[in-house]
Formats: sequence, C-alpha cells, structure tokens
Amino acid sequence: IANNGTTRIKDSTISRNIAGPTGGGVMSSGLLEISKSHVHANTAVVAAGVTSSGTARISHSTISANQAQDSVGGLLINTGTGTVTKTRITNNTAGEVGGVLANSGTQLTLSSVTIDKNTASTARAGGLAVNPDAAVVVEHSVIEKNYATTEGGGIYNDGELVLRKTKVTGNQANLGGGIYNADGGILTLFTTKVIKNIAVTDGGGIFNEIGGTVELNTATGTVVIKNRPNNCSGDVPGCPG
Repeated sequence: IANNGTTRIKDSTISRNIAGPTGGGVMSSGLLEISKSHVHANTAVVAAGVTSSGTARISHSTISANQAQDSVGGLLINTGTGTVTKTRITNNTAGEVGGVLANSGTQLTLSSVTIDKNTASTARAGGLAVNPDAAVVVEHSVIEKNYATTEGGGIYNDGELVLRKTKVTGNQANLGGGIYNADGGILTLFTTKVIKNIAVTDGGGIFNEIGGTVELNTATGTVVIKNRPNNCSGDVPGCPG
C-alpha cells in the first residue's frame, strides 16, 4: 500500500508483499492510521514493514517477520510524527535496524508496546534506533531479546530518548547489549529496568560514548543490574558498574 493522502487500515492483514526500494508493506506520506491489523512477512531493500513520512497512528496491531536488506525491518518514521500504542513489533530483520527507526527530525511516542526478537544482521540497533535530532518517548513498554551485530542490541540512541516504566531485558550486541548511547545522545530513564542484557565486548546494560548523556533517575526506581560482562561502560552516574 502506498499513499500520499489519508490511509486507514483496520482489521486487515498486509502480508508477503515485495518492494524494490522502500515500503514492502505500507508506505505513507500523509496521514496513516493502522488499527487491529497485521503487517507481516513483507520484503524490501530499505524499509520492509511500515514507512511513514507524515503522521502515523498505530494501535492494537502487530508488525512482524518483515525483512529489509538494508535499513529497517519493522517500522520507519522517516519524517513527521508517530504514535504507537498497544502494538507488538517482533521478529523483523534488517541489515541496520531490525525493529523501529525514528529518523532525524521526527517525534515518536511508543506506549504499551513490545519490541522483541528483532535483528540487525550487519550493524546497529536490534530493537529501536533514534537518529540525531529525533525525540522519542517510550513508556509502559518492553524491549527484549533483540540482537545487533555491532552496537545497541535493544536500543541505539543518537537523539533524545526518554524511557518511562519500561523494561529492557535479554538483548545482545557487541557493545551496549541493552542500550548504546552515542556521542550527542541524551538518554533519560524513569522507573525503568535494564536487566540481563549481554555485550560481547563492553557495556552489557548501557554503553555511553564520550559526549553522550545518561540520567538514570534511580530515585524513581530505575535499576541497571544483572547485565554481562558489566552493567555500564562510560560515564553513567548512579550505575553499579
């Protein structure tokens, strides 16, 4: 499905489509509304599942088993804004970002969302990637069992990211098994658990590059524990190490 006006998808399954460049399942540059639907097993070079360059509202849906050769397997917020609620983004694969990418200049809110079992097969960000100048809020959500070959098994943040009442667990990467916070990234965690993530080299829970900022807000109940080989690498105040 490709549309530059208003696209409303409800009680539908969009499955097994193939696109040459972008938008295997759904591509919209206008208003996109998806509810109670499944975007499943679509294929593209750049973005296999859902691509939005306008305003996206996705609820009570699944984006699963989509496969992109390069950039994004599941959901790409390319320009504009996105709101995703009560949705599962799972088992998507791409060279770079398995699950969700908020591109530069975008705003994205994820609420009561599960991002799990997504894979970045050659590069960063198994679950969620936030590019520079993007602003993302994740609340009441779970990011688990995602894998990246290089950095950020669960999350790769190079923009401004706030996690609230969210669990980041069981993710794996070479650096930053749970979260990789890049130079210039601003990461704030409220009432959030980063638990049992694995890094092959360093930063099992959180890897913070020089120039990145991480605020754990431990007074709200944020914890970074039981990660391997360590909980944090870099300047992460309040992290047990």
